[in-house]
This record gives sequence, structure tokens and C-alpha cells, in this order.
Amino acid sequence: MKNEHTNTALKQQLDHRKQTFNESAPEGMKVTYAEGIQAVAESGVVKRAKQVGASAPDFELKNAAGECVRLSDALKHGPVVLTWYRGGWCPYCNLTLRALQEKLPAFQAEGASLMALSPEKPDQSLSTREKSELEFEVLSDLNNHVAREYGIVYKLTEGVASIYEEKFSMASHNGNDSNELPLAATYVINREGKVVYAFLDADYRNRAEPSEIVDALKQLNS
Repeated sequence: MKNEHTNTALKQQLDHRKQTFNESAPEGMKVTYAEGIQAVAESGVVKRAKQVGASAPDFELKNAAGECVRLSDALKHGPVVLTWYRGGWCPYCNLTLRALQEKLPAFQAEGASLMALSPEKPDQSLSTREKSELEFEVLSDLNNHVAREYGIVYKLTEGVASIYEEKFSMASHNGNDSNELPLAATYVINREGKVVYAFLDADYRNRAEPSEIVDALKQLNS
């Protein structure tokens, strides 16, 4: 089933979501969220994260079906697109996951596989995978273990954490009350395990454009 945004550039979808939020959200919430994004920017996490040229830490995580998936095994067959999403509760993440699903054939045409990681528990990952009809690996990175190795973990401000807990209980989704999330980062990793493309942004509403990921994969094969 195709969603109504099919073939619309992801940035346009995300911008539309931002506009809708800004038109309807309470002023206090908008201020709290803006302060939260600013805090992430000031934390330096974007600079600390793995950058282009870095070796990608290997990992083994369980997918939505409870099966173990290892990065190094996937790299034996071709490059890997590695992307993080905050959780199935995040509308920006869901738009991104669907956009990535639409581009999956283009990734596969370049010999690449796609893995999406989140700190949510496996049952939540399964729900996200089924709800968005995703045909790629959705992995549960409990306690942000792998995200920490990639240097992309940050702590929510008290204001944002309070809103999230009240709206959907992030602690129950993630199985802890650390109030930590990963950046919505995307990496392209070549078969040698090196990062050749990195999208890193302190603002979770900005995401890697799938067409740019395809371009990065094409460069590997050129």
C-alpha cells in the first residue's frame, strides 16, 4: 500500500509536518521543543559522532522478529545504509521510514542493504515494521548501546522529557527512564567497513534525503 506522499521528496513532507505543528501546537510546547533542539546543538554531539572516513563499529542486534543481525555479515554482501529513528511514536521518523521503503529498490539496485535502528523494545520495533509495511531490517538498540558506539546519543532536556512521558511514555517504549535518544543519523558504510556518507543534524526534524543516499551508493560503484 502506497502512502499519500509517494514520490514527494522527503524534505517537502517533513517541512509540511513542521508547518502543521507550528500552526496547531500550544506556544509553550513549541518553545520547549525549540529549546530542546538548541540544547542538542550546543551539546556537541554532532561533532563527536562518527564522521566520513571513520571505521564503522560492528554490532549484533535483534530484528523485529527476534533474529540476530550482524553488520559485518551484511557487509559481506555489499554496502549498508544504516539509519537511526527515535521511535514509532515520532511522526518525522515514520515519514522517513516510509520514504526509505519507497527507495529500497534503488538501494538494492546498487547492491546495498538497509538497516534502521531505534532504542525501542523489540515488540515496538515489530509494530513499527508492520504498521509502515517495511521490507528492511528494523533493529532494537536497547539502551542505545550501538548508538553510543557511533557517538550519536544525547539526553533530552527536562522539559521535552516531561512532554514525551506525558504524551506516550517513552520509558515504557524503551524499557528505561534514561531520557536518552539517538540523533536521526544516517550512514552509508562500504564493504570495507568505512563510513563514506554521514547525515548528522541536531534537529530531529531534518533527515537524509533518500535520493542523496542513492547518489552516495552510486559513487561507490562508479
